[in-house]
Amino acid sequence: MIDVVVAGGGPTGTMLASELRLHGVNVLVLEKEPEPTKQVRSLGLHVRSIEVMDQRGMLEHFLAHGQQYPLTSHFAGITKPMPDRLDTSHPYILGIPQTTTERLLTQRAVELGADIRRGREVVGLSQDEHGVTTHLADGARLRSRYLVGCDGGRSTVRKLLGVEFPGEPAGTEWLLGEMEATASPETLAAVTAEVRQTHQGFGAGPSGDGLYRVVVPAAGVAEDRSAPPSLDELKQQLKVFAGTDFGVHSPRWLSRFGDATRQAERYRVGRVLLAGDAAHVHAPLGGQGLNLGIQDAFNLGWKLSAAVGGWAPDGLLDSYHAERHPVGADVLNNTRAQSELLSNEPGPRAVRRLLAELMDFDDVTRHVIEKIVAIAIRYDVGDGHDLLGRRLRDVKLTRGRLYELMHGGRGLLLDQTGALSVTGWAQRVDHVVDSSAELDVPAVLIRPDGHVVWAGDDQADLVSHMSRWFGAATG
Repeated sequence: MIDVVVAGGGPTGTMLASELRLHGVNVLVLEKEPEPTKQVRSLGLHVRSIEVMDQRGMLEHFLAHGQQYPLTSHFAGITKPMPDRLDTSHPYILGIPQTTTERLLTQRAVELGADIRRGREVVGLSQDEHGVTTHLADGARLRSRYLVGCDGGRSTVRKLLGVEFPGEPAGTEWLLGEMEATASPETLAAVTAEVRQTHQGFGAGPSGDGLYRVVVPAAGVAEDRSAPPSLDELKQQLKVFAGTDFGVHSPRWLSRFGDATRQAERYRVGRVLLAGDAAHVHAPLGGQGLNLGIQDAFNLGWKLSAAVGGWAPDGLLDSYHAERHPVGADVLNNTRAQSELLSNEPGPRAVRRLLAELMDFDDVTRHVIEKIVAIAIRYDVGDGHDLLGRRLRDVKLTRGRLYELMHGGRGLLLDQTGALSVTGWAQRVDHVVDSSAELDVPAVLIRPDGHVVWAGDDQADLVSHMSRWFGAATG
């Protein structure tokens, strides 16, 4: 029996596979597409995803293939400078195409021992108290202890589970692609800047290798959104909005996307779970979608590993839904708000002007940017110190830095007193005695996903929290 089958080999699925393999979980990734996609939907990683890569020792690989851009507060086309005192050691956006992100995460998963099989489509499933049977299009059946659907917004796994996906259908659509153009770069830049004064959803700019990335609002929502657009369709829309088609030709790929906004009612049904776009879809405003999926996987990986390993305390696996569903709902909420503010109607334009004024206040700008880059998330882990439930930034230690200690995906007790102990949990929690001028508590207990679940100096209190998050003591 396989420990975990992951349906979907995109960034969410491969990130999850890597997290599972860190704990020795036998994982099989099934991807229905025979070859990696050439479509570049996402263009970068936000702060929290950058931190995630750093926590797992992958950041240098990503930095080598991307470009760092200054972090600004960007909301519904309103751009403000980065506020002071942003709580991160990585105050930038990493520009990196989704195809590169997916390739690097796939390489990482394979290096760690994940089995990734392409051209394998899931068409059915059934589950019982002992495991899940996954039915493939070629007639094969696979038995696993758990199944995770990371198979996109049209998720087959979600549909087979019968999980409701409430929300709003697409009301607006865009055409997107990479292609060559005969117009000069100066013409493209000038026309794009003019059009974007009234249509923030329009864009045309160089994407490398002599290609241009073009996005343009469509005339309406296509009857069959699974059908790829034609070059003639895109050229027609360019003429409508820009007055020219820029002489675009030889597209590398074309696609359409909309602003459908939906969220799965449940992220877990028995031994089957959902993550990434299978659990939530929304307008691509703020570039949050891919990042949200990676962070879903980061939250789920260690919890599912604990369940497979037999040491998960009661409620640990259910905490995946409890913690990530509100985060997804908040992203849907802010993308809905941005969609409304991008309207050319007088009311939304007036609200947008007012918000632009408010964002001149540092606290407002910080609130907005921390929401978009996902560093303000606080899970409900109980009352106490202000750090509880929050991820801890990469603080400097006397002998290094925090994130260097988290590459193995284990829990961590950062002990500035030297008087505490992880006896009974040493197989799951690393005990590091070190100090930091940036940490104002005696010690913190940090989950494998970087969130603080205890702070203090009392050993008995620490033991109770170790049991809550890392199961019963051993040995």
